[in-house]
Amino acid sequence: MRVVIAGGHGRIALRLERLLAGRGDEVAGVIRRTGQAGDLLAAGAEPVVCDLESASVDDVTRHLEGADAAVFAAGAGPGSGAARKETVDRAAAVLFADAAERAGVRRFLVVSSMGADPAAQEGPDPVFIAYLRAKGAADEAVRSRSGLDWTVLRPGRLTDDPGTGLVTLAEHTGSGAVTRDDVAATLVALLDEPRTAGRTLELIGGDDPVTDAVRAIATTPA
Repeated sequence: MRVVIAGGHGRIALRLERLLAGRGDEVAGVIRRTGQAGDLLAAGAEPVVCDLESASVDDVTRHLEGADAAVFAAGAGPGSGAARKETVDRAAAVLFADAAERAGVRRFLVVSSMGADPAAQEGPDPVFIAYLRAKGAADEAVRSRSGLDWTVLRPGRLTDDPGTGLVTLAEHTGSGAVTRDDVAATLVALLDEPRTAGRTLELIGGDDPVTDAVRAIATTPA
């Protein structure tokens, strides 16, 4: 399988690249800066330099041609303002989905966020609210497409603790934390299970082995 990952230098993406490359898949990570390429090569991924904030849909389509799946794991990141939540967390996700459709890449995974909602209410942190709104709008844009076999994954609070391999995966899990290791492992399992297409799922740490949790969702009616 060839998988192209947007946000290829992110902390979840690098973990995902290692897992996929380690089992023999062909992986490409889309990055903004050439200086990030070494980390991708070390993870077993092909670095693809393309700034999703300025690229055209034709530019991105070329990088997706021949792929079996696409994963949007990009984000403006901590310290960025509300404007970049719009240009990265929303607009870049829409651009990547547009390009996937043009390239004929049906399987499309989105790393979103628990609480993502285009109508998120005002709160004490306006940048975080802008983030939730941007993520929610991106999710809606992806879910509206009949040309994609999409799955939206909404992890809870992310940690860098070692993964446990045990999660709770459901349409609604309640709040909680989850390791980035376990998010990456869940993405691999979702890529392997096409019956999870058309689902928006929340993810936190739990008691179920990742593959069991994904299999259970795949066999549960939406």
